Amino acid sequence: MDTLSYKTISVNKETAKKEWVVVDATDQIVGRLCSKVAKLLRGKYKPSFTPHVDCGDNVIIINAEKVVFSGMKETDKLYTRYTGYPGGQRFNTPAQLRTRKGGVDKMLRHTVKGMLPKGRLGRHLLDNLYVIEGSELNGLEAQKPQSIDINQYK
Repeated sequence: MDTLSYKTISVNKETAKKEWVVVDATDQIVGRLCSKVAKLLRGKYKPSFTPHVDCGDNVIIINAEKVVFSGMKETDKLYTRYTGYPGGQRFNTPAQLRTRKGGVDKMLRHTVKGMLPKGRLGRHLLDNLYVIEGSELNGLEAQKPQSIDINQYK
């Protein structure tokens, strides 16, 4: 058998076929939605997936304010942040974050960030996520994103 008759093809930055997709978050559970979005960002649904390269899609989440938490997480879950000063640890529930400007964006980004690789690649992949609280694309129409049904993915 000729061992050079086949080669493993690795995708690099120039050969990656990145697309723009729109995901509707209406009545989706936060954790389940974000795990599928993280796989889309990473490119794991593509047959040409390469672990060390950004070969995933750019994902736009619309209707982000309509996501739901399962169980009692809306009032019981705590998000922790730190102001940088002694005694400056602050806690917020998802219900409190929803009232703030950009709070839903922070919730979804925090969830997706935990599901991406830690390090340079994960930080770069998180830049491919766009969270919009309304149903309009707000200037992202030029990328011609495709609307997908997130429930068809596992």
